[in-house]
Amino acid sequence: MITVNDNYPKSNSEISDTQLKELALQHAQQQEIKRTGFPTEIVSLPSQGKVYSESNPLSSGTVEMKYMTAREEDILTSANLIRQGIVLEKLMQSMIVSPMQFEDLIIGDKNAIMIAARVLGYGKEYTISVECPNCGEKEKVHIDLTTLPTTNIPEDATMVSPGVFEFELPQSKRTIWFKLLTIRDDKRISKELETLKKTNKTNGIDRELTTRLKNLIVSVDGNADKQYIANFVDNELFAMDSRALRTYIRSVTPDVQFAATNFICGNCSHEEEALAFTIDTNFFWPKA
Repeated sequence: MITVNDNYPKSNSEISDTQLKELALQHAQQQEIKRTGFPTEIVSLPSQGKVYSESNPLSSGTVEMKYMTAREEDILTSANLIRQGIVLEKLMQSMIVSPMQFEDLIIGDKNAIMIAARVLGYGKEYTISVECPNCGEKEKVHIDLTTLPTTNIPEDATMVSPGVFEFELPQSKRTIWFKLLTIRDDKRISKELETLKKTNKTNGIDRELTTRLKNLIVSVDGNADKQYIANFVDNELFAMDSRALRTYIRSVTPDVQFAATNFICGNCSHEEEALAFTIDTNFFWPKA
């Protein structure tokens, strides 16, 4: 019988049977890796662990991951997981050795783990095609994934508790507390948006912005009531304040920057200190 000891991560929400099973499997995998001496690497998180409670193993700011094996390639080629849109999540969970709840990760830290999974599977070299912002010519760029820049939480950010920040709206002067979204939050928002799409087909209004704000904001002037927050977002949040809040949220959100540094166009010699790029299907399915 598998028992769960006090070293397992705790969170404010109850652990489901599925999460408990995943933690037990992670623990068994960790013991097997230690027994066999299979190589692992320590991955640093952009958040540096500052957004997690002290009882959460993620507060260490690092995650231990193993190298990819043929077993993980089975995951990557699983048609069922690909159809469900969870293939990368399952891949990362399979490679993480540290006992933790995967859905506790904020999105920026998940991105860092995704990059690490690619490096530990197929190496650090990644070739992309980017468009020069000056002349529009396509240019092939070779990226070293281990050198991608990261953004950390600014020293002057006001964090009132792990992962919860304070911001005064510039126009209304109201005080907002907001949190950084975790994988669990993002999944819940996605389900909520799907429900809204079904019920609001007639007016055609996309309510993603207000829905995300309602889930981000944890209190307004000290009032944490969900209905109060929802009414504030719908009826009292000025557009100017909304934009300022979203800008500030981006500024304090730790993440990996998907950017080609020191870009020089081979056609027109245009230079960019950091040119943003998006990953494509070759990221985890490189051509043989």
